[in-house]
Amino acid sequence: MPFLRRSTRLEITVQQWEKMRDDAEQKSPEEACGLLAGTIDKDSYETVCVIPTTNILHSPVGYRLDPQEQLELFKQIEEQDWELIGIYHSHPKGPEEPSSIDIAEAYYPEVVYLIWCGWAGDWTCRGFLIQEEMVQEIPVMVKEED
Repeated sequence: MPFLRRSTRLEITVQQWEKMRDDAEQKSPEEACGLLAGTIDKDSYETVCVIPTTNILHSPVGYRLDPQEQLELFKQIEEQDWELIGIYHSHPKGPEEPSSIDIAEAYYPEVVYLIWCGWAGDWTCRGFLIQEEMVQEIPVMVKEED
């Protein structure tokens, strides 16, 4: 199957970006995780809301969203007429790309997977589309509030 490419970039505000970074930083050394809700058009994923979630593994090398919390958040996203556009998590000690486990557990091929990496306290983030074990980096555009 050819790689599914829905849009060419993910757009996010500075405030939303900082919310994810703060979540990753505060939950370190455990992996942080969360959802991005928003809209999709032919050019971009437009972030409307960043939602930090609970990592029930409480692990520095893995994450899993609480199933009940995830279900409730999916309902809220649907009620707002938004779409799930991204899932973020952190790699407190790297790597700054998807691990083999991240790739194997990428159950939503239409969303952007954002990975926060905390090398020596300097947090960076990259976005990826993952489908059938194929990984494609997607630009993340951080913009000022409209």
